[in-house]
Amino acid sequence: MEAFREESVVYQWIRHFQSTLPPSESDTGSERPSEADSYENIPKSMEQTLEDRERAGVPDAILLEDFNSEDAFIENLSKRYHENIIYTYIGQVLVSVNPYKELGIYGDKTVESYRNVNFYEVPPHVFAIAENSFRSMIGETNDQCILISGESGAGKTEASKHVLRFLAAASLHRSQVDKVRDRLLQSNPVLEAFGNAKTNRNDNSSRFGKYMDVEFNFKGDPVGGHILNYLLEKSRVVHQEQGERNFHIFYQLLAGASDERLERLRLERDPNAYFYLKQGKCCTVDSINDAKDYTVVEKALRTIDFTSEEEEAIWSIVSAILHLGNVSFTKNDQGHAQVVNKELTQHISELLGGEEKQVEKALTHRTIEARGDVVTSPLTPDQAAYARDALAKAVYERVFSWLVRRINQSLQSSEPGRKTLLGILDIYGFEIFDNNGFEQFCINFCNEKLQQVFIELTLKSEQEEYRKEGIEWEQVDYFNNKIICDLVEEKHKGIISLLDEECLRPGDTNDLTFLSKLNCHLVHHPHYFSYETSTDHKIKKQINPDEFRLRHYAGNVAYSVKSFIDKNNDLLFRDLKEAMAKVSNLVVKEVFPKEELTRKKRPDTAATQFKVSLANLVDILMCKEPSYIRCIKPNDYKRSYNFDRERVSHQVKYLGLMENVRVRRAGFAYRRVYPAFLNRYKSLCPATWPNYRGSPKEGVRLIAEHLKYNADDYRLGQTKLFIRLPRTLFKTEDALQVRKKELATMIQAKWKAFVARKRYLKMRESVTMIAKHWRRVTARRLLIKRRWAATVIRAFIKGFITRNDEVNEVNARFVQIVKCEFLMRLAQSLPKSVLDKRWPASPGSCVQASKELQKLHMAHLVRRYVRSMPPERKAQFEEKVLAEQLFRGKKSSYDSSLPHWFVNNRLTNEEENLRKTAFEDIIKTPGEKTQYCISCIKYDRHGYKPRERLLILTSAALYLLEGKENKLQLKHRLSLKEVQQLVVSPNSDNLLLIQIPPENAKKDKDVNSGSNKLKGDLILNVPNAIEAVTKIVSVSDNNEVLYIAESSSIGHNMSGGKTGTIILDKGAITSINKNKEGKLMVISGH
Repeated sequence: MEAFREESVVYQWIRHFQSTLPPSESDTGSERPSEADSYENIPKSMEQTLEDRERAGVPDAILLEDFNSEDAFIENLSKRYHENIIYTYIGQVLVSVNPYKELGIYGDKTVESYRNVNFYEVPPHVFAIAENSFRSMIGETNDQCILISGESGAGKTEASKHVLRFLAAASLHRSQVDKVRDRLLQSNPVLEAFGNAKTNRNDNSSRFGKYMDVEFNFKGDPVGGHILNYLLEKSRVVHQEQGERNFHIFYQLLAGASDERLERLRLERDPNAYFYLKQGKCCTVDSINDAKDYTVVEKALRTIDFTSEEEEAIWSIVSAILHLGNVSFTKNDQGHAQVVNKELTQHISELLGGEEKQVEKALTHRTIEARGDVVTSPLTPDQAAYARDALAKAVYERVFSWLVRRINQSLQSSEPGRKTLLGILDIYGFEIFDNNGFEQFCINFCNEKLQQVFIELTLKSEQEEYRKEGIEWEQVDYFNNKIICDLVEEKHKGIISLLDEECLRPGDTNDLTFLSKLNCHLVHHPHYFSYETSTDHKIKKQINPDEFRLRHYAGNVAYSVKSFIDKNNDLLFRDLKEAMAKVSNLVVKEVFPKEELTRKKRPDTAATQFKVSLANLVDILMCKEPSYIRCIKPNDYKRSYNFDRERVSHQVKYLGLMENVRVRRAGFAYRRVYPAFLNRYKSLCPATWPNYRGSPKEGVRLIAEHLKYNADDYRLGQTKLFIRLPRTLFKTEDALQVRKKELATMIQAKWKAFVARKRYLKMRESVTMIAKHWRRVTARRLLIKRRWAATVIRAFIKGFITRNDEVNEVNARFVQIVKCEFLMRLAQSLPKSVLDKRWPASPGSCVQASKELQKLHMAHLVRRYVRSMPPERKAQFEEKVLAEQLFRGKKSSYDSSLPHWFVNNRLTNEEENLRKTAFEDIIKTPGEKTQYCISCIKYDRHGYKPRERLLILTSAALYLLEGKENKLQLKHRLSLKEVQQLVVSPNSDNLLLIQIPPENAKKDKDVNSGSNKLKGDLILNVPNAIEAVTKIVSVSDNNEVLYIAESSSIGHNMSGGKTGTIILDKGAITSINKNKEGKLMVISGH
């Protein structure tokens, strides 16, 4: 059923011209679009991709000029593969080449781009096949199937996953639908875990064939499903080749299960501890995360509604198989088999819920019924090992089949009404190994049958299409492989029948007797030969004596007959069946029913079972409309960008792709419905451009006549145009590319004018609308603002009138404003300095606050000033404060000292040099620190004779020094503790009397005379007397030592113990002299 997208002419041509427009700045970093770009952007139709056919090949192999050339076909695949384009059509058959890397072409955006579009409107993709099948199923209510084939590692499993995912995305999201869809999707991880394994060709190889039917209701919603499985490779359970692994589930259980579960199952995490897992020496694979996959499987089991009892039963069975592989046997005294490690049989019995003795006996004995007699015979160690492996294979195969049945129960539809089916067949491709056995024989027989179906259905669909369109069908020559299928499956004559006869024949039968029977019966068959039947000596050298060869459609394959009889019989001793039928494990008990023990009929052989199931599969496929996905493996190394032509050529042969190309090209290479062809190429004919009002068929005829198609190059069917040769289509497409450039400017101009006018009209309408609403908004805002202003002014005036009243509702706001205004004005006129005493006047309501703020601000200024002072200045301030405490209001000269800072040294340069050289280094007592230095006049204590001296204050004493001839001589040293009192006058003179207690006077001896007599108090005339006294008091830390005379005279001790009097007076000029009475007269000037 064809579906078409309705588009306007302008939109259609814009899509066509997108690829021809110059790239934007953001596109200039890449020379050509990536694969992700080609899929994620607006999809190109098949005809559009022909523009790049020289670089990226053609999207459909039937468009190849030399369609009979396999080299041309492979070259086309190679071109596309190296451009990251992995999909190619052969008509409606999709060829997929495994890229071995992520291409980013399966995202949600890609899924949406392939939904509800015509098959040829988008590039080749697995989604296109799924969409075409889905739409045909819904539109025509016919059952569909998608056949996915290819060898291991070609990408079959991934393709089936993508088909399922697309079908899930295509349905509506309703709770019931989502539940079914989730179960369909979650069945994959379970079946992959139990049915896939790592091989040398593929890390996730499907070791079984799978056919899944998805049931849809009339709305197109998935409502159920059913799965069929074929030929599980159960031999892998007990043996793996070098570099391969057992089935994933064993490794997942060991890596992902909790420690508690492993302990309960008697397992340890190391896979190398189990014989069935370590034979391939490849227990871990970099590309596989077993622990994560185990979590996915557990979640999937819950989604499919497995009960916890069923889950535990499954894990117990998997564990029991691992333990079974470690069971070994040895000979007893009679040469019979006995179990070496009985602890393992105990674990197996516990896990399966059976009796240990019965399990052990079943592994070492065999019971045979012959003519009514029951005979139990012991087994040899080799026979016991065979029985052990047979049990492991049988249990695993039956559990796998039970899993499929259980999943089918979960997927069973309960919705009434008619349903349509869409089947997905993911089955092994043709296999040709160095050593091919029974499994390869069955797999290749399956591919012969499917190839037969493929050719029959393809020819049938081609003939049906030609008949519908009224075009004469031309006979197609092709290889009919029915002769090979008959060789294998024909009754009484085919290989399977001969194998069954040999298995049932009494007497000594083995693989070589089977080969002899084949040679005898098939010696004249054109597609069979062996070492015995071949007459060509060159061929004989290439065949082993235990091999036979079949000429398949894909080539000659040699099969070794080793183990054919054994694998076809697929025997499991009766004792083992009885032991399994008696266990309590709910799954094992179900797959080994007790009824099986009572059946007298011999079960069908493995080959016959496979032939019957394959015949049923063919019947299923023949009643459905098929679609095909052929998967190709580009190399054996799993590397991207590695295209091995020889390897690909081999797969092209056995997939029958060239046969398919020849069938599709036998008549006409290209066919297209009239509306689609007319819509794309109508610009090439003036009669059909830009709009054609007639019938699409007539329009296509006009285009063909205008392009001068030869009469034999095309046919006009009922609904489609048929073109015989690809070059005719290529010329048409090339002409379209030339025409595009001619029309591009016109379309761009029209489009730009349309867009500009549309934008202008919209802007003009928007401006008018905005202006109207804005005027309304501004008017409303102005009204609100005026009302607010009137209310504020009215409240202000009332507040002003009542401003002096008590605060009430009327004046509270005004008073608050007055306070705020005062604070703002105050903030702008605050004093900047401590000495600035200005302060703004405050209103009546803020008087008290103003006073408090003035105090706070002054404290702040003081604090800031104090914190900003350096330590030296701070010390000077402290001395000034001390001077204030000592002299303020007590001495007349205090006020004159205020403007001047106290200093630590008032010596001249010459005196300072003497102090540094003589005093500091020689005279000063060690440990003392000089605090103050000044020149002064000392008056003798017996005649008041003035003498120049240097007064130096240290941290511990007062020094009086005489400077002579550039030398300093110590005259007096008074410890600060020895000073009794410092006496000054209250006048403005500089008199300083230092009183010494009599008991300490003897210590102050004259350094020059050495006399010990009492010398009395020191009388000094010290410039800056206030400064000097403050320094002495500060250093001595004793304010009480200072005495300011309160009378007009001061008594003092003189030399020799006498006492004297100092007269204090005021006069015009400050002077200190001895008067006529012999007393010292101190006169302070005004």
